[in-house]
Amino acid sequence: MSADIPTPSAIRLHRKSRVLEVGWEDGTSFRLPCEYLRVFSPSAEVQGHGPGQAVLMIGKEKVNISAIEPVGHYAIKLVFDDKHDSGLFSWSYLHWLGSNYEENWNTYLARLDEVGYKRKEVAPE
Repeated sequence: MSADIPTPSAIRLHRKSRVLEVGWEDGTSFRLPCEYLRVFSPSAEVQGHGPGQAVLMIGKEKVNISAIEPVGHYAIKLVFDDKHDSGLFSWSYLHWLGSNYEENWNTYLARLDEVGYKRKEVAPE
């Protein structure tokens, strides 16, 4: 792990709003929607096995996290309620997702638009 990537000081799942809140030792925090984490999972199923092989995930508006499992001192495994559980979210990747949320999310929405998929806005349960 790079010395400039902080370590999480708190990881909290807000089930009703489907948001994972990650606080960092440097005082920053990110609120990451479960849908965002699912469609940007670091797994081969989502990212592919090489550059340019990423798969666009659709229909994940209602996905939630059913379990968070620590992996050593460097990552967590998120188990989603759609049974996806193969991606390890390293601290550096989680921090990157938080730091680049707006750009990543807008890119995702543009890709959905390109394939003609209309996201369904889902209210918190």
